[in-house]
Amino acid sequence: MSESPDDDTKDSGRLPAPLRSVTPGTRSRPNEGMDVIGWGMLAGLFVLLMPLLPFIIIVWGISKVTEMLTPSS
Repeated sequence: MSESPDDDTKDSGRLPAPLRSVTPGTRSRPNEGMDVIGWGMLAGLFVLLMPLLPFIIIVWGISKVTEMLTPSS
């Protein structure tokens, strides 16, 4: 196999120099749009799960009562 002319590493074990990026670096900043979407999804989940809360409490209460009545071995 012939060597390519762009092979700068040869057999020295070195990696080629890193390439510089064309885009400028950015610093972290708050993203209000995604924040609003996240809070909206949380509020939507609460609205959807609120009707299930009485059933969850009933099942939890029944499990606690049966746990107290069942003798442990």
